[in-house]
Amino acid sequence: MNQNVPTGIPVVETHTDDLVQPFQIEGLGIRGRLVRLGPLVDRVLKSHDYPEPVSRLLGEALALTAMIGSALKFPSDKGGRFILQTRSDGPVSMLVADFEFPGQVRGYASMDAERVADYIATGRTSPAELMGEGYLALTIDQGADMEPYQGIVAIDPAGLSHSAHEYFASSEQVATRIRVAAGPYYHRDSGGPSEKNWRAGAIMIQHIATDGGITGKREDPDDNRPITDEEENWNRASILLDTVEDHELLDPDLAPTRLLFRLFHEDGVRAFGQSSIAFDCHCSHERMTRVLSSFGAAEIDDMAEDGKIEVTCEFCSEVYIFTPDELKESQA
Repeated sequence: MNQNVPTGIPVVETHTDDLVQPFQIEGLGIRGRLVRLGPLVDRVLKSHDYPEPVSRLLGEALALTAMIGSALKFPSDKGGRFILQTRSDGPVSMLVADFEFPGQVRGYASMDAERVADYIATGRTSPAELMGEGYLALTIDQGADMEPYQGIVAIDPAGLSHSAHEYFASSEQVATRIRVAAGPYYHRDSGGPSEKNWRAGAIMIQHIATDGGITGKREDPDDNRPITDEEENWNRASILLDTVEDHELLDPDLAPTRLLFRLFHEDGVRAFGQSSIAFDCHCSHERMTRVLSSFGAAEIDDMAEDGKIEVTCEFCSEVYIFTPDELKESQA
């Protein structure tokens, strides 16, 4: 066994970034997943160059999407997608994060740049202030010949993780607790200038229901029934999870298994094989050509400015340039 890895937990990690680490707290009957995003989230956020508070929101959305999407069981022969989307009346009117089986992630934010700048100047940068009131939609698309499923909950003023709690309580009826964080990481290599890279992380625990066991947490403060052992176990795991600091979810030098060991070693935590997460965008010159060529000749002419049509992919910010004649020729 590698002596740098705490005893009591298997050595299964292969890297510390852009991964999903499943685990189980053996003594408490709790399963979970830990997500650590580094180069992936840095690429997405730097390509869009959003203001820092908006980048934090999208970074959290990407980590949450990777965690939930990777936990779903998609038919291997059909693939599948999990899509997180917010719609709200705040200056950040929409967040979109997309997970495609087996592990491709992308995302973007839609915002009113002037309103965002005004909110930042006046210190209004909390999730509640930036997003305002609206809803969070979580969509599961299991591929061809399968009906998609969508759960919708109100955006919680405390942030996306609290909205996800409500989704699991109402739609999945599974006791779930989530912590998520995103932020810039500053480092200096070999005495050079300080460099900023974006990072994101998330951790989730869920209760594994047994016959007669809990599937959701008690919400009624007047429920005077005796607390069961399973409820005690869930409460203990939740309290331990709440001790996670944002910097622990983001620290590239803190291996996922080390964090799990710190949190749950007294109850016996088992880490399973990691799966990798990668950035992927479906855009291409050919795909954009097909979309634009579907418009009529007059509409294509109206799109042109100075004799060209410029299209920017919302997910990866790749810019594609066409001429009207090029698109009309492709219609032939």
